[in-house]
Amino acid sequence: MTTDTLPHAPRTPRIALVGDRSPHVRSHVRVPVLLDALAERDGLALDAYWIPTGDAEAPGAVKGFDAVWVLPGSPYASEAGALAAIRTAREDGIPFLGTCAGFQHVLLEFARDVCGLERAAHAENDPAADPDDLLVAPLACSLVGHEGPVRVTPGSLAERALGAERTTERYHCEYGPDTRHLDTLTAHGLRFTGTDGEGAVRIAELPSHPFFLATLFQPELAGDGTRPHPLVRALAVAAATHAAG
Repeated sequence: MTTDTLPHAPRTPRIALVGDRSPHVRSHVRVPVLLDALAERDGLALDAYWIPTGDAEAPGAVKGFDAVWVLPGSPYASEAGALAAIRTAREDGIPFLGTCAGFQHVLLEFARDVCGLERAAHAENDPAADPDDLLVAPLACSLVGHEGPVRVTPGSLAERALGAERTTERYHCEYGPDTRHLDTLTAHGLRFTGTDGEGAVRIAELPSHPFFLATLFQPELAGDGTRPHPLVRALAVAAATHAAG
């Protein structure tokens, strides 16, 4: 067998972790533990690169990656950088997960770049915004430290990844979607596939995308991190599939 015919070793999938890394953000501290557990328990090794939101503004900052995860930790140093990473993943078919602030910014990016709602605003980033333009607004009740049930739409990506139509999840946020604009996002292709006990949106996904999922809850905080949450594992599987392809 010549060197030209030797089989190629599988390429380790590369994941962009977009967020302003801080030891004071619990999800950031948890991520390395999850990556180790994915490799050791599931054989899903990922080559991870942290990309601050300011760096994510650069053209092509997340191109070439096999997955993009926009992590909690708002307000981001650069709203534009977070939105640019989301848009690249959405348009280029890169497996994507957005959690907590990542979920909020998915709604913002989709509203502006797909729905044409150019003035759509996030109250935390733009407290002086016109209330009619608020897409992400303060929650009536803070979800910091909250744990609660989420009902998942049968047949959705979220349901397939979870393997269940009901789950209990942990939150650490004070902002969520303003319901006035959700019908517009739905009409343009975003699908809301998870709600809490009162029907408030908690999961969004893009059926037209290979793997595009966002959650207001933080799956990275499930348990002690030694058994990765099914959604985190599903992202790793999607990254491996992307790398193999």
